[in-house]
Amino acid sequence: MKIALIGYGKMGHMIEQIALDRGHEIVCKIDVDNPEKFDSPEFASADVAIEFTNPAAAYDNYLKAFKHHVKVVSGSTGWMKEHKTEVENLTRDGKETLFWASNFSIGVAIFSAVNQYLAKIMNGFPQYDVQMEETHHVHKLDAPSGTAITLAEEIIDNMDRKTKWVKGFQHNADGTENGSNEVAADELPIASIRRDEVPG
Repeated sequence: MKIALIGYGKMGHMIEQIALDRGHEIVCKIDVDNPEKFDSPEFASADVAIEFTNPAAAYDNYLKAFKHHVKVVSGSTGWMKEHKTEVENLTRDGKETLFWASNFSIGVAIFSAVNQYLAKIMNGFPQYDVQMEETHHVHKLDAPSGTAITLAEEIIDNMDRKTKWVKGFQHNADGTENGSNEVAADELPIASIRRDEVPG
């Protein structure tokens, strides 16, 4: 398979090595210093583009790939609140293709199933409350993470007394702290911790 990489940081390098080990070909690598590669013949020749960047760049990257009808697999988070409808419209009826997940880990998929099951059980016990806390390394740009938001939305879908998630307590990469988990009864706070080189 011919693969284009959009985002050539830690994840991009890891994806490249795994792809090469499995016999695939990397035909194009795009990062912040060479965005003109989106319009290259190499990029247009890709069977798929794998996109791992950041919330500010992801949506524009999808549009640039769609311009050349290159299918996209993406794990970038934080863009859906503003652009979900536009992306759905672009991919409706097979016009363009985006395969997106907030987390591609098998472990997280299993945890997601357990999370939904527990939320259904907790729904019958209103005397108990629920909060979330997620921890990532200091290089993680979005808070809460896309995975945390997905898990929170699963809880809300299965628990009648929760209607929305909100940012809770934040321990930022620079050591500062702000926010609180003291929220309205119908809100689900997500505390976000950014600390050291925590894996994930």
